[in-house]
This record gives sequence, C-alpha cells and structure tokens, in this order.
Amino acid sequence: MTLKLTPGIRYLSRLLLVVSVPPVVSALLSKYLDLPTWTVVATSALALPAFVALRITYKEIRTRKRAASLGARLAPKTVLKGWPANIDILVMMMENQRTGYPGDGLWEFTARYGPVWNPHVLWSDLIFTTNPEHIQRILATDFKNFVKGERFRSAMHSVLGVGVFNSDDEMWKFHRSMTRPFFSRDRITHFELFDRHAEDVIKQIKKRMKGGLAIDFQDLMGRFTLDTATEFLFGSSFHTLNASLPYPHHFSRSIHYLSNSSSPAQAGDDFASAFYEAQEIISNRERMGDDVWPLFEILEDRTDRHMKVVGGYVERVVEEALARKKKAVEEGKEAKRVDEVEEDETLLDHLVKITDDPTVLRDETLNILLAGRDTTAATLTFCVYLLSMHPHVLSKLRAEIEERIGLKGKLRFEDIKECRYLRAVINETLRLFPIVPFNVREAVKETTWPSPDPDLPPIYIPAGTKVSYSVFMMHRRKDLWGPDGKYIRPERFLDDRLKKYLAPNPFIFLPFNAGPRICLGQQFAYNEMSLMIIRLVQNFSSFTYDEEACPPEWRARPQWREAIKADANTCGQGYRKATDRIYPKMTLTMSIAGGMWIKATEGDNVGELV
Repeated sequence: MTLKLTPGIRYLSRLLLVVSVPPVVSALLSKYLDLPTWTVVATSALALPAFVALRITYKEIRTRKRAASLGARLAPKTVLKGWPANIDILVMMMENQRTGYPGDGLWEFTARYGPVWNPHVLWSDLIFTTNPEHIQRILATDFKNFVKGERFRSAMHSVLGVGVFNSDDEMWKFHRSMTRPFFSRDRITHFELFDRHAEDVIKQIKKRMKGGLAIDFQDLMGRFTLDTATEFLFGSSFHTLNASLPYPHHFSRSIHYLSNSSSPAQAGDDFASAFYEAQEIISNRERMGDDVWPLFEILEDRTDRHMKVVGGYVERVVEEALARKKKAVEEGKEAKRVDEVEEDETLLDHLVKITDDPTVLRDETLNILLAGRDTTAATLTFCVYLLSMHPHVLSKLRAEIEERIGLKGKLRFEDIKECRYLRAVINETLRLFPIVPFNVREAVKETTWPSPDPDLPPIYIPAGTKVSYSVFMMHRRKDLWGPDGKYIRPERFLDDRLKKYLAPNPFIFLPFNAGPRICLGQQFAYNEMSLMIIRLVQNFSSFTYDEEACPPEWRARPQWREAIKADANTCGQGYRKATDRIYPKMTLTMSIAGGMWIKATEGDNVGELV
C-alpha cells in the first residue's frame, strides 16, 4: 500500500529541509570552534530570516538592474495598508472572493496604478494586467513564453490531472490533437441531441410555473448541459432534468429533492455538486499562492472526497470505452483511421482509438466536460438574467426569432446563422460576464511588455514570474468599449461601435480565449446556447427575476448600491456592481451564488411544446 502524503505534509517536508540548515551549521561550528551556547541559539534563530532578507534584497537589486539594462522598468508595486509582505492585500483578496463582487479591490488598484501592476504578496512577483496588448502577447504573439507552469499544475493536479487545461508543451499538444477532429462542423451542427434535452427544460419550466413558484434557472441549465455533455461525450446521459428540482428557500423543505438516491439522476446531482466543490478548492489554492495554500491542507487533500465522486463516474465510463475497444479488436472491427470520427462515435470512443492510458483518458474527458458543461450553463444563466432585467432586449430578440424562424418547428444551422441579434445578445452576455474571468500564466524567459503610458519605458517581466490577466475587467473598460460600455447594449456588436472599438482591436473581446489555446468547442457552445435560447423565447414572452426566492445570504449586498459613487474611479464597474441584483461567484468559472430564480410567462401563439 502506497502512503499518500497530503499537500501540507509535502510542503512542510520541503520547508523543513531549508529550516534545518542553520541549526545544523551552527551545531557544527559550535563543535569545532567551541562557541558559547547563546551564540549557537542566536545564530540558528537569525540565520534563516537573514538569509531570506538577503535573498529578497539581492533579487530586487538584480531585477532592477536587468530592467534598466533593457531600457525597461518594473511594474508598479501596490500598497494597501502597508502591512509586511503585503499580507493585507492577500487578506483583502480572500475576503473579496468570499463576500465581494468580482474585481473588488482590483479595480481600485487599476485606477491608482494603471492597467498593469504587481501586488507583490509575500515578496513574490505577480504581474496583473487588463491591457489587451499584453494579453495578446500572453495568448498569441509570445505564446511559447507563457505557460501554465509547474506551480499552477501542482495546485490544479488533484482535479484536472494532466488534462488539456492543466498541461504544457508536448502533453498539451497531444491532448489538443486528440480532441480537435471531434469538433468538426458535422458534429457541432447536429441539433437533435440538444433539442431533446431542451424539450425537458421547457417542460420543467412550464410545470413549475403552473404551481406559481420560481425555478432556479441556473440549476436547470446545469442539468441541461450536464445531460447533453455526457451524452455527446460519453454516449450516455445522467438525465438529471428528470429528477426533482430545488424549490425556493422559503418553500417547504420537505418536498425538496425527492428522487431516489440510487437513481442515475441523483448520481448526476452528486457528480455536479462534487465537481463544483472541487473546483472551488483548487481556485482558492491559486488565489492564496504556492506558499500559503498547502498550509490549509496539512491533514488532508481537501479535493479527495469530492474527486472520489467525480472520478468514480469518469473512471467507470472510461473502463466501458476501453472494454468496447477491446471487444472490437477481438472481433477484428478496430478502427483503421484514428484521425477520423465515425458517425455514431462519442468523444471517448474517439480518444480510446488514440491511447489506452486510463489516466490520460480520465483527465482529458473530465477537462472537456468542465468546458462543455460549466461554461455553457453559466452563459445561458447570465443571458436569461439579462433578458429578465431588460425586457426591451427580449422583445427585440423574440421579434427576430419569430421573423427568421417562427415560434414552432425544427431548427437548422442556417436558421441560427440568420439570427444576428441573437448572436449579439450572447456576445454581450459574454462581454459582461465572461465565464473564465481571471487567468494566470508563467513566463519561461524574461521579456518586456509595451508600456500603457507611451511616455514611460516598457515593463520588464523576469523569467519565472507569474502573470495574471482579467478578461472580465478588460471587457468592462469604457476606454476600450466606449462611454456606454457599462450598459447592456447588444447592438454594439452590430452597429458602428463594432467598427470603432472591436474591429481595430479584436483582443479586447476574448470570451473563448485566443491564440493556440483558443477554445475548440467555441462554435459548439454558440450552437447549443443559441438553440436553448431560441426554444425559451419561442415558448415564453417574458422572464422575471425573483430575488425573494434566492437565499438571503446570497443576494446582492445592499452596500453594493453605494458603489455607483465610485463609478468614475472604477472604469464603470461601480455602475454594474450597484445595479446588478445577483451575486456573481467565482471558482475556475463564474456562476451566480444561490442560484438564478425566475418566473416565466408563456408566450402567445405557441403550442404546448415546440
């Protein structure tokens, strides 16, 4: 039996080696030089802090000299309350993650220091940017120099393993090449699968509305995308849309989840819940930093119990896929071409043609499931939230769908392409609520970035430095999107604003990443979201956000309404924070804390089910 060390024990073991050096050296000196005991004790106590201080000072001097030799400067270091090692900034960030609106604290630093700065927490450099030119270098033009890095991979490994989102270099290329053929046009425009599950969504909404109670649309979209993703990727669905749904917090809890705990639908609920909890843990690891998070996991790896649920399901479907391959080989029916995808082939069936490694298969399918389920569900949730808050947008969208497609009937890919306002509504949702709001890379070699201020030298990025960028904050910068950037305006993707702002600088809009790591399933996601929105709009003429149905602890904070006073100093963020009635919450992706509870009104001239 192999003993598995917790992250904290591994970290403390490494730390012990460093800490033990001064006492050992002092003891040896005492033995051979006959030093007094107090000298040994003092030397042991002071040697390590002195060494750390000297190392930090030396690194700072060397970095400044190297930057100057390149005609560059260092990114400005932030100061909050002046605590040692900027620990106050770390505390602020963790508290804002727990109770704040996305970007709290960061907007204030950006207003003070510009779009690129260094929080320098625990004397470690982390260059933060919302500058599109810098982000373009990270993702595209200097792609090979900015990797996930060992520190990031270590924090994420217990959940993402060696999958495509947690790999670099050859392993990343391998995963990318495995999945690319599966996202062909023929497969991403196959709507029958989406439509079957969309029918279940419509039925559940209508059933709940007859009872006069709000429905958690976020939970519903999580079920919809989980059911479609598992069927699309694995060939079998959890059918969670057929399970009992949650009720508003003030309703009788006795009739909340009544489904059989052993049913596939309940297993799907357990899977989704465990996957979310695991993601929250690893996202907090990244926020706390490499020298902090292991100390919170000394007794256990906090993801273990959640990943037993998640991994148990994924490992089972992997084993089934490998068994099917083995049987095909025995019967002489093994696929001859691994770079082609057959008509009835699932992603997993395609992957097992390439590798028999169960770890690689498990990690890759789990990574793709994360991309195919969580991101799409969240975008659909935010989209319907915006439609509920802006009836004129819904009215215009419904008019386009009625004109282009009608309120009944099957959909074709060509029909969706004609709905330009629909695509604009989705894009505006992705602009204000990009599902991966913050991301991080690590510089392999030293480089420089152009200065946002043309009157100042470029910014020096030392080798090994972590760089963080925020698409969320960039998407809300009114200097990039115009004075109305803080408002909901789908038309900006259709009128002169498109030519004025986005066309000259396409890297200001990156909901699906960019460069070599751009999302392979981008069109797949657009198609799935478009179909679901069309079916919703065909069946319902209005949506109303029911804040009272949300648990009180997860409603928008009353003090957020005061943020509008600081709007001028936060690039328009204050307006959105003050007017949003939801509580955006971040793990690896963004969602709405407490759910997104709506009521819907059935539209005129629609059948029982389109």
